[in-house]
Amino acid sequence: MADQWHQPIRHVRGADLSGDTGQTAGMTRLEAISGKTVGSSRLWMGRTHVAAGTSSGDHHHGDTETAIYVVSGRPVFVFAEGGAEVRVETGPGDYIFVPPFTPHREENPGAEEAVVVIARSSQAAVVVNLPSLWA
Repeated sequence: MADQWHQPIRHVRGADLSGDTGQTAGMTRLEAISGKTVGSSRLWMGRTHVAAGTSSGDHHHGDTETAIYVVSGRPVFVFAEGGAEVRVETGPGDYIFVPPFTPHREENPGAEEAVVVIARSSQAAVVVNLPSLWA
């Protein structure tokens, strides 16, 4: 008998991730853990792919905190600060934290696809696409 202390563990295979989630031009988001896939109520997790030589559109994730782990490639995370564009260059093994409502984009200037794992503080796939970082 399941109760709040004895809930079943849910398993989502990497091959079973769904693209039926919020998307931004220039990247592909795949949903793994969400209310829709496993019944989570406070967490969303997935994987994002950015092809070589491309970048995503500018966007933010509403009131959710976002944590990113770089699996492969050398993605660059771009945001606005004090009227200037700030570029954070990363590599495999690095982590990025994106605060709520922070406009940003992912760029991949490298020759290989960039793959990152994303976790958000909401089970909803909040994606607000923007015309610019200053929108």
